[in-house]
Amino acid sequence: MSKLPDVRGRITYISSHAKQENLYAVYETADRHYWTELAKCNQQEFQKSGTEGKCIEARKFIIALPESFPNLYEPDKLLQLFTDRFYKKYGVECVSALHHNKRKTNYHIHLIFSERELLHEPIEKTATRNMFYDENGKHVRTKKEILDENWNVRKGCKIVKKDQLLKVK
Repeated sequence: MSKLPDVRGRITYISSHAKQENLYAVYETADRHYWTELAKCNQQEFQKSGTEGKCIEARKFIIALPESFPNLYEPDKLLQLFTDRFYKKYGVECVSALHHNKRKTNYHIHLIFSERELLHEPIEKTATRNMFYDENGKHVRTKKEILDENWNVRKGCKIVKKDQLLKVK
């Protein structure tokens, strides 16, 4: 298993006929918009945490298959079977691609998966206290941190009042 700091770039790479000579099939459990939103949310959470290093947006398996499989199974059905089984077992969205390497000696699947479940409806939470956010959307502890020199809330900053509904994606 490998960690993916650029999930959208990796999806493009594994699913592109221009980049993969021997690409036989691509299968997705969610549309590409999901992966864009996932990357954006993961990057925001990573920045809020203040952690050093790279943000991990998703993970990937490379699944080696026997060389007899291309003669035995249709690529689309084989890929869908593997991906759907993973999706049903773990409940996370996936993108997969089935191909050979350039010399046609390594038949394999790239299976990219999210570590987050797709929510069909946002979760609504109620703020238990006043929450303050700076211009970058980063949560700050006190109101003073978002005030200008005249004690007004700076442009782009936000206050979520106690008992106000919050939508979490």
